[in-house]
Amino acid sequence: MGYLVPQGCGRLRRNQEANMAKVLHAAAILLALSPGLAFSQTSGGPPKPGPEVKRLGYFVGTWHGEAEIKPNPFVPAGKVASDDVCSWFAGGFAVVCDSSGTSPMGPTKALGIMGYSAEEKAYTYYAVENSPMAMASVPRGTFKAGEWVFDDESKMGGRMVKSRYVIHETSPTAYTFKWEMVGKDGAWLTIVEGTSTKK
Repeated sequence: MGYLVPQGCGRLRRNQEANMAKVLHAAAILLALSPGLAFSQTSGGPPKPGPEVKRLGYFVGTWHGEAEIKPNPFVPAGKVASDDVCSWFAGGFAVVCDSSGTSPMGPTKALGIMGYSAEEKAYTYYAVENSPMAMASVPRGTFKAGEWVFDDESKMGGRMVKSRYVIHETSPTAYTFKWEMVGKDGAWLTIVEGTSTKK
């Protein structure tokens, strides 16, 4: 024989369970929001771009570039041209460039993203384009005295190849650029050289 429950105790138990469910629900919401609450209390709101990130603003705008691909063992030589529309991505921590142009291999289309890693204290660049070439790594860059230098090492033609991309600001509305790779002899070889002007 079971124990007797006084009249009203069942209702009391149901009320306690309902109240407990409300408390647990409120606690779950509080836990979910607590990282955001702690963040807003310690920093006064969302993070703001630092001076290194703001430096990327140099590239914001519409640019026209012309370059020459030198004879090399990696890609066909010839003239290239591109029009690049660069703008801040939401939040202001990265610049996104939508590019279209021409090359010895035909029409080109690319999307590039420039950012800054505070953790690594380095600029980053990544792009996709309408060719089978895919970036398997993210070049890291530095900026000093009007010059951006992005270094990379990735596989090309079955071997690891070091490369660097150098941008030299000649004015607020123009820059020169050069892409170099290390050849099999260990010497730097200029692959592409050109200029870009803001429209």
